Amino acid sequence: MAAKPTEAGQVISDVARAEGGTTKGSQSAQMQSELSKQRNFDQVSSEVGSKLDTAPGSITKDDAQAVHRAESRLQGQQPPSGSISSVAQHQAAVNDGAIGSASEGTTTGSAGLNGASVDPSSQSQLDRQANFEDAASKVGGKLVNEPGNVTKEEADLLHSREQRAFGVTEKGGLASQAQHQVAENQGATTTRSNATPTNPSTQSQMDRQANYVATAATVGSKLANEPESITKEEADMLHSREHRALGHTEKGGVAAQAQHQVAENTKS
Repeated sequence: MAAKPTEAGQVISDVARAEGGTTKGSQSAQMQSELSKQRNFDQVSSEVGSKLDTAPGSITKDDAQAVHRAESRLQGQQPPSGSISSVAQHQAAVNDGAIGSASEGTTTGSAGLNGASVDPSSQSQLDRQANFEDAASKVGGKLVNEPGNVTKEEADLLHSREQRAFGVTEKGGLASQAQHQVAENQGATTTRSNATPTNPSTQSQMDRQANYVATAATVGSKLANEPESITKEEADMLHSREHRALGHTEKGGVAAQAQHQVAENTKS
């Protein structure tokens, strides 16, 4: 007997059907990629988080890099201060003896409590990481909010600083994403110069599909993670946008699931 698809999987299936199949660069392919990133981060952060809670002294540089890579790929930018990535990186540095356990304001470790200074080589490493985090914050913000404006100079600088900070550049990491985006931007410029304007009716259909995809992703995520918070307005909007995008609503599709969940919520 085939396994029942998850709500998120159902959303992706519905979108793929609307697109006529999943192809590279399609909305459904992008949604599948995001789902894979989320699952990877959930798994890695759960493992590293458990070690941080129960045996912080066992956190290694590999643990820190794994969770940093997973969180960066998911967020599309450098994880913020206080995230599980930064906590793991700090703990790994403490375990390696690179920094005192109180050097970033914690209350454990005699070196920090006594005000001992960080040795020059450790400070140099901290400076390199700070430089990387500064560049990652700026480029990561552009990747999320205005990816079309990421420049080759910014991507190259981020790549260089990641290499200096960690000794490697992570495949699929932020610097890699930035370089890929630059290539996309340069290709888009060439394509636009030779492109034929989109037919208005085709653009209208694309807009309807985009509206449906955005709503389906939002509601699908709530179905998967907090179904009791689904509202009638959200279910009705998703139903309407699915009908406008596809010309019908799928029996058992994400809109139908949302409406069923609303009915369940009303009972409780």
